[in-house]
Amino acid sequence: MTTKANLPVTAGSIVVPYGHVIGNEKWRGSEIAQRLQGKNRLIFEDGLGLVDFHLSNRTCILYISEADLVAGDEFKRRLVRLRNTSSLEVIVIVERTQISDQYFLAVQKLVVLELGMVLLPVANQGEASQLITQLVREQSKDHNSNPFLRKQCSQLAEPSVFRTVQQIPGVGKTKALLLLQQFGSIHRLCNASVKELELVVGQTVAQQIYSFLCS
Repeated sequence: MTTKANLPVTAGSIVVPYGHVIGNEKWRGSEIAQRLQGKNRLIFEDGLGLVDFHLSNRTCILYISEADLVAGDEFKRRLVRLRNTSSLEVIVIVERTQISDQYFLAVQKLVVLELGMVLLPVANQGEASQLITQLVREQSKDHNSNPFLRKQCSQLAEPSVFRTVQQIPGVGKTKALLLLQQFGSIHRLCNASVKELELVVGQTVAQQIYSFLCS
């Protein structure tokens, strides 16, 4: 029998108030929830199924912890089930630590290349809460903030560069930010190989980007 915790969530079944985050009840009292509550209006719900956080009616977060990666393949079944049963845009946040790093490449291939989802690595729940806060700002049309904070560079992407990357066929706001987070500049993006692009945005969009930039 399917338990409540494993029920899929489809688009339209959750209504997220403007500027809010809806979190799965299982995260109540966690570090990530405590940090989010300091910067966001966080509401806990008991029936989110496979989803950990809803950022909007269309976008959700699935969080894979270091413990999930070490424990085995259960997180893979969650990912596949969510992809097969939900029409939501899924952003997968993965804890990449010294312990879990050995599993990361396989997870990246599954999430990005096979399932076509967005993957964002973080070091811990504190960093994840910062990332979610920035994503909420983007969902709320706050164009003054870059949704991703690059570890490698303290400077946020120039708005003009961000807009330029968005104009590439197949690239929207989320993928533009992922590309800038990974490559840092238009120059490096133009010199990226298809394989490098695939690890960020998946095979189909990577081919579109490569064809556009090399035409």
